[in-house]
Amino acid sequence: MENISLFFTVLFTVFIAEMGDKTQLMLIAMTSKYKIRHICIGTAIAILVLNGLAVIAGGLLNEFLKSNLWIIKLIAAAAFFYFSVTSLQKEDDEEEAGESKFNFAPLAVFCTFFVAELGDKTQLTAITFGATNGLNPSSINIWIASSIGLFAADIIGMLIGYFLHGKTPDWLFKALAFIIFAVFGFINLPEGIRMLNEAKSLNLSILMVMIIVGVVFAAACGTILLLNKKSKK
Repeated sequence: MENISLFFTVLFTVFIAEMGDKTQLMLIAMTSKYKIRHICIGTAIAILVLNGLAVIAGGLLNEFLKSNLWIIKLIAAAAFFYFSVTSLQKEDDEEEAGESKFNFAPLAVFCTFFVAELGDKTQLTAITFGATNGLNPSSINIWIASSIGLFAADIIGMLIGYFLHGKTPDWLFKALAFIIFAVFGFINLPEGIRMLNEAKSLNLSILMVMIIVGVVFAAACGTILLLNKKSKK
């Protein structure tokens, strides 16, 4: 039951995080150059490779810091807060991709998508889940779930954008991503503080730390929204 819950948690989180992302816009642009089946093949392979590397990297991080799991929890909380805040950030228009030197369409799509998605928030999300759960059988669940979520979001977004000419309301998905990442941040934070107190025999007030982080988080969100408002003028 726990593995099923983890599977759908990862899948849903990655799916929402990817909706409205730059790689969706890139795939929409690719539909004018490549056939959809080639885009699907190249994208699927790139996603499997990227998320596989991400989960392994996260699992290795967990193994390396196994005696200090509180570090994992606090890093995960910080990462989720970062993802949440940056979900509000207005993205600059992406530059059009240059012509590919590859004649084999799926390979060209693979290379383009791989570079565009490398280090993106969805891959960092997979790393975070991998680091939280470690290298164990659940790592396969995380890999498959994050891959399905990412692929579904990109292909569905691409098709919607293709048929509706880019009128997909991505603001809704950005808002959902903001809420989901914030919730995970506030879930991991108290767990990390509790583990830190136990490991270092400290007596940090979880409530006080939560309040401080909440104020800083709200201030960061307010700053991003203010900057977005100014950029529209």
